[in-house]
Amino acid sequence: MSNDTTPYETEVIIGCDHAAYPLKETIKIFLESKGVKVVDAGCHGPESVNYPDFAKEVAGKVSDGTHPKGILLCGTGLGMSMAANRFKGVRAALVSDGFSARMSRMHNNSNILVMGARVIGESLALDLVRIWMETPFEGGRHLDRIQMFESF
Repeated sequence: MSNDTTPYETEVIIGCDHAAYPLKETIKIFLESKGVKVVDAGCHGPESVNYPDFAKEVAGKVSDGTHPKGILLCGTGLGMSMAANRFKGVRAALVSDGFSARMSRMHNNSNILVMGARVIGESLALDLVRIWMETPFEGGRHLDRIQMFESF
């Protein structure tokens, strides 16, 4: 597992589909202002694309340990979360409120944050990124539970 005691990872991989392209660009600026290196896995414009391609790129790089955390965005977040959670060791959490963002880290050690650009606004999205990035994993009994479902 990555070092979850620091508020922000030094590097995050981010990907989106066309519906979330503007939000991805805003999140990149926010993270870079916090000193986080953002690896942009695409998409790179508003033209229609297939979200599974970008879920595969981000979740694959988190799964293989290339990147400690990732962020995925699409219209609702549903497709991205479903696709990302197919990868071994990925715990992608679709969130639209601060409590869920915090608990996904504290109790579930989520390593990919997923949000729906058509569901939440820019201000809330940035707040959720901040909460998710700053919240450490508690470990203990929660680690035991994560290990249980990772063996499915």
